[in-house]
Amino acid sequence: MHKWEHYFPVYERYSSRWRNKTCLFIEIGVSKGGSLQVWKEFFGPFATIVGVDIDPKCAAIGIEGVNIRIGDQSDLNFLSKIVDEFGAPDIVIDDGSHQMAHLGVTFEFLYPKLSKNGIYLVEDLHTCYWEEYGGGVGKEKNFLNQSKHLVDALNAVHSRGAISETFFSKNTLGIHFYDSIAVFERGSVTRKNAPITGKAEQEQFGSLKKLFK
Repeated sequence: MHKWEHYFPVYERYSSRWRNKTCLFIEIGVSKGGSLQVWKEFFGPFATIVGVDIDPKCAAIGIEGVNIRIGDQSDLNFLSKIVDEFGAPDIVIDDGSHQMAHLGVTFEFLYPKLSKNGIYLVEDLHTCYWEEYGGGVGKEKNFLNQSKHLVDALNAVHSRGAISETFFSKNTLGIHFYDSIAVFERGSVTRKNAPITGKAEQEQFGSLKKLFK
């Protein structure tokens, strides 16, 4: 398993709620299967673990309780077959090619397929600054630059019509950026600009509101 140490607190923060519960976890990028073994142990016996890789050699990795599927992460027909077979994923981690041409295509297809409270994590985004991965500061197809535009989409309802609302804006709770990682959190807020009016709600948030006075 090859992961940077500072990734682990991020993983735990967003994934812990699925431990020892039924969930579908998909990781793009299998390599030698080390991380899939860790995820299997982390989530427990009720999780369905799926590893995706383009290298046919990964199919020979025998990990009990882990499903390996071979294909190109930018092939939408291939991704569609995975969703058809396993259902809506609760967690997707893209640790695949890290190529800009692949990151956006995979995200655009799989993010709407997540369960309504699922998370989508893209790691090793330092490649967004590296030309050999199709990256580079200011490049339009740089996945981090594309993600920055999604911050506007997240707030579209407040733009007074300047930004059109989309599936993303209506079904995303938050976007979180860390060193080399972006986390997209599915969820919806029925009334984003709703005031706190009820007595119970006022009492619940009273102590927090005092901090901002």
